[in-house]
Amino acid sequence: MSLVREVTDENFSEEVEQSQGLAMVDFWAAWCGPCRMVSPLVAELAEEYEGQVKVASLDVDSSQATAMRFNIRSIPSILIFKDGQHVDTVIGAVPKQHLEQKIRKHLG
Repeated sequence: MSLVREVTDENFSEEVEQSQGLAMVDFWAAWCGPCRMVSPLVAELAEEYEGQVKVASLDVDSSQATAMRFNIRSIPSILIFKDGQHVDTVIGAVPKQHLEQKIRKHLG
């Protein structure tokens, strides 16, 4: 079972913006090759940081309002939220270590 929560326009505010602590959201689409490369890394990080970071994914095709609200122009885009506030963004397929550095930076 994946620890990555699926979020949508309907539950994004409740799941991410009203949550305490650190949350990482993967903005992706099924047709996006680089998104398919990043998805397993996001799932690994969800397991490794279970209990410390809430990890979610949002399909930009089915939840366009949220993607537009955060000005998502390229996918994959990984947005990091702390106590409901957007604090960091990673755009494109990046190595897992790059995402880990961002998580550690905001956990500390």
